[in-house]
Amino acid sequence: MAYQVIARKWRPQKFDDVVGQRGVTQTLRNAISSDRIAQAYVFAGPRGVGKTTTARILARALNCVGGPTPEPCGKCDACLEIAEGRDIDVLELDAATHTGIDNVREVIIAGLAMAPVRDRYKMFLIDEFHQLSKHSFNALLKSIEEPPPHVVFMMVTTELAKIPDTILSRSQIFEFRTIGAAAIADQVHTITKAEKITIDDGAVGLLARAADGSMRDALSALDQVIAFAGEQIAADDVSTVLGLVGRDLLFDAIEAVADERASDLFELAGRFVEAGYDLRLVCRELSRVCRDLLVLAIDSSRFDDAEVAPEGDRDRLRALVPRFSREDLMRAFDVLSRADVEIRNASQPRYHLEMALLRWVHLRHLVPLADLIDGLESGAPVGRAGGGPAAPPQRRPSPARSVKAKTPTRKAAPPVTAAAAPQASPAPPAAARAESAPANRSATAAPASDDDGGDLKRAWLAEVQRAKKFFYGTVVAQAQRVVMDGDRITFTFAPNHRTLQTQLEQNRPWLEKTASELAERKIQVIAEQGTAEAPPPTPTPTPAPDATTPAPADESLKAEAMDDAAVQAMLDVFPAEIRGVEEV
Repeated sequence: MAYQVIARKWRPQKFDDVVGQRGVTQTLRNAISSDRIAQAYVFAGPRGVGKTTTARILARALNCVGGPTPEPCGKCDACLEIAEGRDIDVLELDAATHTGIDNVREVIIAGLAMAPVRDRYKMFLIDEFHQLSKHSFNALLKSIEEPPPHVVFMMVTTELAKIPDTILSRSQIFEFRTIGAAAIADQVHTITKAEKITIDDGAVGLLARAADGSMRDALSALDQVIAFAGEQIAADDVSTVLGLVGRDLLFDAIEAVADERASDLFELAGRFVEAGYDLRLVCRELSRVCRDLLVLAIDSSRFDDAEVAPEGDRDRLRALVPRFSREDLMRAFDVLSRADVEIRNASQPRYHLEMALLRWVHLRHLVPLADLIDGLESGAPVGRAGGGPAAPPQRRPSPARSVKAKTPTRKAAPPVTAAAAPQASPAPPAAARAESAPANRSATAAPASDDDGGDLKRAWLAEVQRAKKFFYGTVVAQAQRVVMDGDRITFTFAPNHRTLQTQLEQNRPWLEKTASELAERKIQVIAEQGTAEAPPPTPTPTPAPDATTPAPADESLKAEAMDDAAVQAMLDVFPAEIRGVEEV
């Protein structure tokens, strides 16, 4: 007797045997039990997941001698002939071959009126249904919508989008899904045990991953590996026959990245090339491991999931998870995905793989912006992303200094001592107020305000700044004046700041609520339009410094700031230039 491949030998014969499609099989079983049989079915989904097999089981269930029944006997003539594809009342058509309208008229439409010879139903199983021509689809419309009571259509396709909506609206649609790696692995274990073949868990895991959700692909690959290795199958045998990348080599590469052993990465890339692996497949498998590490970093309970952490890889995955941050794994996934595309048309694919691995190493030096800002605010040293060693501790910067980058700063005039004060010409009070408001706004980002309200107003402005920093900086801080008079807070904006006045009005309910809670009484917030500010008067020349005037800041202050760890961390991220340092 001729050899029968495993995929055909182990084809399901009952609804319960179909793996990973319980939603479809349970619906069909219930429909048969309740005698709710439709005139047309569309089975859609990826290759090798049981579409045609389910259609044949449905045909057996409807035509079994004891049926219609959800449990066909598998022993009567109808069951046996349908399983072997030779039942004259169950016609299987390949739409890729019978594409034209003439074939459809001759094989399907002409035979609709003829009653079945022996079976209960005359059934048309049309495989690759999406390959029919447009005219063939139109010719079938009436037949599918109102067929004779003894006719059932079963249409199988891998591309549901190519089937006209007019056909789909006349049919019941069942969408098959890809099968999980765990379900495929269990089925492979069952088959190899029945076939008396010894196979280790690593080999089963590789077969399940290589199948990519297709049971037929997994069983075809198993047949190929058995022909190579015989009755003793190891993971290396599967890798050799199918050209898969060994997981150990992948983990070696990721550990080299974690240890920042750049020289080893060139050696590992050479091992990938010498083993004859497709380097695009290497990038995909590395991306898969990055994804698995990210899943485990987010949800540690997935260590028990064989699809994410197979039994043979669990220990190495557990050791690698704490060595990478989530951001680092997401950046690595992007780098490897880009390398996969670049390698496709590259004249030297190995170079692109090496550069991708080195880029991954250097990306681990990036510091998350939130951590950088927190480090600058607290004065603590900022560590490196990705679990790498932190920067050595350094002296905490003084909170009384500010470093301004990119744009030159205007140095404030040196303070005048009591001895030198009589020599200076006193400025008018109005000029003094005009000078002080812009200076305060640029230095502290606070609006010009009168003393009315006292501590209550200052506490309220501080609360607004804490709760809504952006709103405070862009609206509140731009007001000409903020005056608190009894139970009313008045904001005064310049005539050209009407937009800011509108934004304040939009946030007025929240501002009033916050102020009322602090004052423990109802406070009203009002925005009004002020007048244009007069240009500041020409400043009175400052007298030349004498022995009592302090000397300006020297270069030692700038050098001290440049040595600070937080400043250096900021310069590593932002390509800025320190042009001036001043006391505030």
